[in-house]
Amino acid sequence: MIARKSERLMNLTICLLVARHFVPKHRIRQAVEGYHDLSDDAFDRMFDRDKEELRLLGVPIELGAINKAFEDEPGYRVRRDKFELPEIRLEADEAAVVGLAARVWQHASLAAATSQGLRKLRAAGVPVDESALTILEPQLAANEPAFDPVFDAVTQRRPIEFDYRTRGAGEPARRHVEPWGIVSWHGHWYLIGHDRDREAARMFRLSRIEGTVSAGEPGGFEPPTNLDLRALASSLAPPQPHSSATVRVRSGAGDLLRRRATTSREAVDGWTEITLPYGDEAALADELASFGSDVVVTAPDEVRAGVVRRLAAVAAEVAP
Repeated sequence: MIARKSERLMNLTICLLVARHFVPKHRIRQAVEGYHDLSDDAFDRMFDRDKEELRLLGVPIELGAINKAFEDEPGYRVRRDKFELPEIRLEADEAAVVGLAARVWQHASLAAATSQGLRKLRAAGVPVDESALTILEPQLAANEPAFDPVFDAVTQRRPIEFDYRTRGAGEPARRHVEPWGIVSWHGHWYLIGHDRDREAARMFRLSRIEGTVSAGEPGGFEPPTNLDLRALASSLAPPQPHSSATVRVRSGAGDLLRRRATTSREAVDGWTEITLPYGDEAALADELASFGSDVVVTAPDEVRAGVVRRLAAVAAEVAP
């Protein structure tokens, strides 16, 4: 059942993505496997649910006129420029995996149901652009344990709570969230919603959710109208790295920092000197200060000064 639903949602996405113009609902019904044998009422209900679930996954479905000169049945489409992922930089081993997945996609992307759907669109006179399929190769695997319970909570409008570990933090903190949607962003799945503890919209990386996700009653909140998940992701996501800091890490400490380092070399007396890319100077200073005496910043001066200020403030609070 889950596999059939996933295939139907993928084929619906492809149908709306490859069409050069808005596609009327009756053409979508003919083209997408899974809609063919339904009654009119059953199709309308399923199509409405599928549209909503795709929107909750960040797929920007638009409604518009097929022929502006006539008052005709409206149509649907996915605008390619709004659906394309931003550039993702990969390490050599990651690129090899992605390349393999792309080769698999080349053989699987026009499997029987999808290929048949494209032929039906062409036969109905709907202009089709198969090059748009490259946007979907490859998509992220939703293999995080939190994905299913979070997505269920999104679709049922259930408030949730979970333990969340921020980057560089020690113990995870309990978060209480009204989940608005899930979106893929720069190679990872994120939850976007209203953080009840901070009374603001926040973005949570699903791979940093630990343990069980607990959900409240269905219909426990109302998401914002005209929700644009990708625009929110762009505004809430941390800045992309644009600078680098040189940091010395004590032996046996800072494993999280070492994994992110772009360069690493052994220094004197058991210390390792690493280079860390960063996009937010204050966020990096917060993170490095959390390691205390196990980390020493050597450059740039502004990051070093930020760490010193934070450590001095902590020392002043605990001084007798």
